[in-house]
Amino acid sequence: LAVLGFISTDFIRIPGDMYSFDSIPKTIDIHDALLKNGPMYQLLLWIGLWDILVTAPSIKALGEGFREPGDYGWRWFAPESKEGFDVKRDAELKNGRLAMIAVGGIATQSIITGHGFPYV
Repeated sequence: LAVLGFISTDFIRIPGDMYSFDSIPKTIDIHDALLKNGPMYQLLLWIGLWDILVTAPSIKALGEGFREPGDYGWRWFAPESKEGFDVKRDAELKNGRLAMIAVGGIATQSIITGHGFPYV
């Protein structure tokens, strides 16, 4: 999702003059431009509120042994056996790590080349 989100901002923007292609022509410049205009501070506020209300109790439950890391109770598609669940969890960890590397590569290529998708 992060890769798709990074690429999609080269083609689609949300309504508003401050988000337009005229105001911010390059995706890589969006962060700095929105810090100057203020919307990033609102995002920081909402993420901070989420961390206080949701993440803090989850970490407390983790420390008290009520749950394991990454266990959000969503077991609809989980394998029945412990071995199958461990294989699925390892695959998800590897997928997440690969996605982080991909987004880092896209950001680096965008900065080096100075333009958007296809980043060459």
